[in-house]
Amino acid sequence: MKLTDWLYGSFNVEPVLEDLILSDAVQRLKGVYQGGASVWVNEKWNVTRYGHSIGVMLLIRKMGGSLKEQIAGLLHDVSHTAFSHVVDAALENQEENYHEAIFSDYIKKTSIPAILRKYQFDPHDVLGDDSRWSILERPAPELCADRVDYTLRDMTVYSIISLEEAHSFLESLIIHEGKMTLKNVESAEWFVRTYYQEVIGFFMNPLNVYGNTLLAEILKKALGKQILSRSDLLGTDEEVMGILKQSSDSEIKALLGRLRRDVRIVTGNKGGGFHQKMKLRLIDPPVLVNGKAVPASSLSSNVKEIKQKTREKAIEGVSVNVTSAG
Repeated sequence: MKLTDWLYGSFNVEPVLEDLILSDAVQRLKGVYQGGASVWVNEKWNVTRYGHSIGVMLLIRKMGGSLKEQIAGLLHDVSHTAFSHVVDAALENQEENYHEAIFSDYIKKTSIPAILRKYQFDPHDVLGDDSRWSILERPAPELCADRVDYTLRDMTVYSIISLEEAHSFLESLIIHEGKMTLKNVESAEWFVRTYYQEVIGFFMNPLNVYGNTLLAEILKKALGKQILSRSDLLGTDEEVMGILKQSSDSEIKALLGRLRRDVRIVTGNKGGGFHQKMKLRLIDPPVLVNGKAVPASSLSSNVKEIKQKTREKAIEGVSVNVTSAG
């Protein structure tokens, strides 16, 4: 099977990856959007979990990761619910890890274990603990394939950075002692700025805050009224939205009517609006200096400054108010 990704290029992948990609569980991710409610308030915010999962797998491959780690990368988000992390907000899960908590149970109900065994892979040896894969996942503020892919993918699709810039950054990535490392501090500074635009400019975009907060309220009420079950959340965004729209509940209908692409909002807390604080997400890429990886913040005052601004903004949060619709 030949896969072509606009970010990483073309690759011929092994039969086990092909079968996993074509499985219902992975194909479902084509209907699960990365940004939660983002696509429901801005049609251009349309990156999917499927595109990200393929990207993480290919980035691991590009960086020389093993086939097992590529499989883990492909499947790392397979248990994400519809609307991604909005469900965490609806369930008041501050760790934003509901998809990880249900991962093992979800996998057992899919064809994934049978596919892995078909190719002599032990599912327990490949899945369930991403921390064993040093390219796929690293604790913040380090680099990892997951963090790098969603940042480059989102920021390119949303026209914050150019494809040429993304490709230039990828050329600066190397693996040192099993971990993603950068060749120079300039690339580190560029990625820290770009990551800041992702977590502050996009995640905390007032329109995103509005959509995600409103949708979380809708889901919470729908679950409480048994209009939705938790098993329903393992469908696609459209499937779950279809259940909500078919409901005769007047409160749900009224809230859904406010989730639209023509709202106009302003920042500031004037009462009756939405306020959101962000999960703290910091990045401090390692840079190779004289054969040793050192944090970029030890080399660059710009990185230090951006990290501090990100911390302050996450604590402050953002407040939004709707001014009009239509």
